Amino acid sequence: MKIHFVTEGSINEYWEGAHHAQSDLLVFGFGGLGNVDYRSELAGETSKLEDLAILSREAGCTVVSGCRTDSCGILHKSAAIADKGKILGVADMLHVSETDPYKSGAHLKVYDTSAGKIGLCVGEDLYYPSVAETLALCDSDVIVSVFGETEDFIPQLMLRACAFCSGVAVCMCASGIAQVALPDGDIRLRTAKKECDFCFTPEREYRLTTVRTRGLARKRREDF
Repeated sequence: MKIHFVTEGSINEYWEGAHHAQSDLLVFGFGGLGNVDYRSELAGETSKLEDLAILSREAGCTVVSGCRTDSCGILHKSAAIADKGKILGVADMLHVSETDPYKSGAHLKVYDTSAGKIGLCVGEDLYYPSVAETLALCDSDVIVSVFGETEDFIPQLMLRACAFCSGVAVCMCASGIAQVALPDGDIRLRTAKKECDFCFTPEREYRLTTVRTRGLARKRREDF
């Protein structure tokens, strides 16, 4: 699988540029779509999601872009995914603190695309390994993390932890930086370039793990 990261600029600025990379998966950060107002999209006043679908068709690949969505005044951090001309869905960030202006959004989903099975991890959901583990158990080939600013070492630490714990490669497209961690826990790509490529072969390794526990025993009733 070949992934092309675009860490700066919008999807339209990318397509209007002179160079268009050949890839299986094209990933933008939150600047790719910017702010998306669902009411304006439905009314035909804006066409950002349509532009994403068109880009996926013209580029002949799967495209993921971060965005900040407005659903009748309710704000979410989100990531939209399109494949060869069709919008497959929009995933929202699940874990939101009470001081955050955004709200918790929709359920997790793995998208079956021409590039493979893509799991989307939005924003600070990266800090919760259960998200990556859930996406891995749902058979993701790769988990795409769309992140904002990486102001300290925590995003890279959690990227490595999520890849190691889930057994799936996790890639991040953030503001001005792209990173990839593989299931061995190592960072295989970390660059501040505006655009870059990364190629890898998805691994599918499953093992049976048993746990000895107490409790959860059902008592037999003898009163009937």
